[in-house]
Amino acid sequence: MPKQSNIDIAQMRENATNAAALLKALSNENRLLILCYLGEQEMSVSQLNTEIDLSQSSLSQHLARLRQDGLVKTRRESQTIYYSIADSNVVSVITHLQQTFCP
Repeated sequence: MPKQSNIDIAQMRENATNAAALLKALSNENRLLILCYLGEQEMSVSQLNTEIDLSQSSLSQHLARLRQDGLVKTRRESQTIYYSIADSNVVSVITHLQQTFCP
């Protein structure tokens, strides 16, 4: 007889759904690059724009997508909005990717 497993299939499915959503957001090289910069420090759109070769409109669209997906959060200081990573799991994944692909 097969060995009975203690795995909670419903929890495993939920975890797989969450992992797939994160990987989908990371599958765009521009969003991945944005998260790499934000993994180092909180940045404004203009600061990110000087580092990443994208139009401000395109950069803002990618940031909106990352915010919608819950990967980044914002903080307003006067008229400037600062972005940072919202989830420590994202930092862990970005760190692992940097160690693997940017030795």
